[in-house]
Amino acid sequence: MATGIWISLIAYFALMLAIGFYAYRKSTDSSEAYVLGGRQLPPAVAALSAGASDMSGWLLLGLPGALYAAGLVEAWIGIGLFIGALLNWIIVAPRLREQTERYDNSLTIPAFLANRFPSQALALRTVSAIVIVVFFAVYTASGLVAGGKLFDSAFGDMFDLSWLSDYGIGVWLTLGIVLTYTVIGGFLAVSLTDFVQGCIMMVALVVMPTLVLTTGKGDGVGAAADRLRSIEPDFLSLTSGLTVVGFLSAVAWGLGYFGQPHIIVRFMAVRSVRDVPIARNICMAWMGISLAGAIGVGIFGRAYTARNNIDLTDPETIFILLANTLFHPLVTGFLYAALLAAIMSTISSQLLVASSSLTEDFYRLFLRRHASEREAVTVGRVCVLLVGLTAALLAGDPNSQVLGLVANAWAGFGAAFGPLILLSLTWRRMTGAGAVAGLVTGATVVILWIQAGWNKAFLGGPGVYEIIPGFLAAATAIILVSLLTRERDEFRPMVPVEEAAVAR
Repeated sequence: MATGIWISLIAYFALMLAIGFYAYRKSTDSSEAYVLGGRQLPPAVAALSAGASDMSGWLLLGLPGALYAAGLVEAWIGIGLFIGALLNWIIVAPRLREQTERYDNSLTIPAFLANRFPSQALALRTVSAIVIVVFFAVYTASGLVAGGKLFDSAFGDMFDLSWLSDYGIGVWLTLGIVLTYTVIGGFLAVSLTDFVQGCIMMVALVVMPTLVLTTGKGDGVGAAADRLRSIEPDFLSLTSGLTVVGFLSAVAWGLGYFGQPHIIVRFMAVRSVRDVPIARNICMAWMGISLAGAIGVGIFGRAYTARNNIDLTDPETIFILLANTLFHPLVTGFLYAALLAAIMSTISSQLLVASSSLTEDFYRLFLRRHASEREAVTVGRVCVLLVGLTAALLAGDPNSQVLGLVANAWAGFGAAFGPLILLSLTWRRMTGAGAVAGLVTGATVVILWIQAGWNKAFLGGPGVYEIIPGFLAAATAIILVSLLTRERDEFRPMVPVEEAAVAR
């Protein structure tokens, strides 16, 4: 059985590496090419790249696991995400694509903020880069945990190495493949692999719940629903046990989209503003299908294990269990590749964004202001390696929960950057001092909220997801400080797109 699985996995790894080497020839001559692919992503590539880099291992592990354990009420997370993603494409995407080019052709989010608010340029570039690197280290670690869980659940003690567990092998193998094509091909490689990985993920999430319901080993929809109700009468209810706080904490995941650097950077790289609506429609269709499939895996997977008396100790491995049980080894390998695609597409995007911030907002700002383009690309590759190795060390605990790690990092970015990006693009009275206040306040409130344990229990009731207080506090800080400092800040007029292109 293992032979067929490895044939599919090796084919997948080879395809990802081939894309990396293809991109190497097109994306390493300048920082703009390495960091943003020359701002020439076609709509379909930008759309699936944004979607795949967003939907990490939590889509095939964390979300199905939550639904498997708690029922359909957990689908509110997916609903909130869908609404948030749609608003992100409508509000942020066209404005960010235009304004990052007009404000001195900004290649990173910190650089855009510095160019937008020159009076606080140094503080904004430094603080935002620190937030990006810290939270991305945690976020990337969550992806590596998912890769470790895949190998540990799928292969057991196959490798039998006394010095490294199967979980550890999964972590380091996942990181090794991602590092290779990201270091070699930069943003173009990451975007092209995201496109392919997005297609693989969607196919897998359509095929798996369909076969669980239609094969002789599964249930039809009616039989599955009856079995689930016999386990728990309200298992298929969207509202059973749902409190106001629980509802807000679930749908508040959607707020995080406005501040996720690895997602909104795709808006900066799309070919033109005119392509944004096309990319939006493609991305939202892909996302709707994928989220529905993930919900189906969790819900119908629970019916399948109940029917066959299977005791699943870790709900987050339901996708892996079904892949092992229902499919031919070659197909199982393809499904494992889909899981790795979800993991690797996000990791590669996060590594590249963190590396870009370290290169453009630290190295070029403090160490080598006049570094050549070739030198900057080389430093960027080294930074990719350093961030990846740090994340691997953070992923050392196999008992880490994928959804929990993602939730913390998602909230950190959403609260720190969400209000900041939204208001900087839409409110002309915002000032640099307000931007710094919002950035620091959002990140600090999220960290303190988690440390206090209020995301698990708050005032004797259920926990409040940390993005809610963080987002509100950051927005309030931006507005209040901007109103108090508006006469002392400077606003530079945006450079017309045509002049920006000539200047480059």
